[in-house]
Amino acid sequence: MPNGILLIDKDEGVTSRKVDNLVSHTLGERKCGHLGTLDPFASGLLVLALGKATKLLPYLDDAHKSYFAVLKLGTKTATGDLLGETLKAAEVPDLDPQKIADVLSSFLGKSFQVPPKYSALKINGVPSYKRAARGEEYELKKRKIEVSSINLISYDREEKTIAFTSTVSRGTYVRTLGEDIAEKLGTLGHLIKLRRLSVGPFLIAQAKKAEEATMEDLLDPTLFIRGLKHIEIRKEERKAVIDGRPFYLPDYGEKIFLCLEGEALAVYHRVEDRYEAERGLW
Repeated sequence: MPNGILLIDKDEGVTSRKVDNLVSHTLGERKCGHLGTLDPFASGLLVLALGKATKLLPYLDDAHKSYFAVLKLGTKTATGDLLGETLKAAEVPDLDPQKIADVLSSFLGKSFQVPPKYSALKINGVPSYKRAARGEEYELKKRKIEVSSINLISYDREEKTIAFTSTVSRGTYVRTLGEDIAEKLGTLGHLIKLRRLSVGPFLIAQAKKAEEATMEDLLDPTLFIRGLKHIEIRKEERKAVIDGRPFYLPDYGEKIFLCLEGEALAVYHRVEDRYEAERGLW
C-alpha cells in the first residue's frame, strides 16, 4: 500500500482537501492528509502524506514557508483575497518602488498578527470561516509571527498592484500581511495571487501536478525530520514498542524514532529517566 509523502503543485480554484481526495483515489490509499492548508484561490506547494506517513505530518519541518504574492491596492475584501466581497474602497497615494520597498522591509522580524476570520482556525471546534459566514461576533487572538525575508518584485502603477516574495514563520497569513502592507502605504488592499514556493526543506521545483503523481514519487518522511535520532531495536523488542511500553535508554534528546531494520515503528519522547510512547507508526 502507498506509504510516504508527495510534493504536489496545487492549482488555483481547488481546495487542499480536493487535492487529497484526487491523490487518494489515483494511488488507491484511503488515508491522505496535507501539511499546511492552501486557500482555494492560492496555488503552489502542498505537502501530502499517504498511509502510515500521515502519522508523521506533525513532525515534518514547516517552521518557515516562502510565497510569491500580488497585492491589489485600493480595495478591502471580506476574505483578504479576490474571492471575498468588497467591503471598502480607498484612494491609492502616489507611490514609487523605493517607498514600497521601505515599507516591505519594515515588516522584517518578529511581530504579532491577528489571523483573518475567514480561516480554518477552530474556535470551540468550529472553523472560524464558518462562524464568519454566519455573521457571528467574535475575536481572534494575536499570534507571534516572523517575517525573515520580504522583497519587492514589481509595482504596476496603472493596475495598482505590488508583486512581492516573502519567507514567513508557521502560522503567518500572507493575506493579512498584504492588508497590513496596504495600510502602511496609506490605503487598502487584498491579494489577487498567492503561490507557495517552499515549506521547510521542500521546494515547488520538486512538485508535480496532482493528476501526474505516481507511486515512484513517494518520499520517505523520516528522511526529512530533523533532530530525531533513529534508534535501532532488537527484533524481540518489537512487541514492546507496539504495546507502547517505556524504554530505558541514554538521553538522545527530547524525541526519538524507535526503528527495526531501518523502518521507523514509533515516536518516543523523554520523560525523566526513560522514553515513553508518543505515536505508533506501524
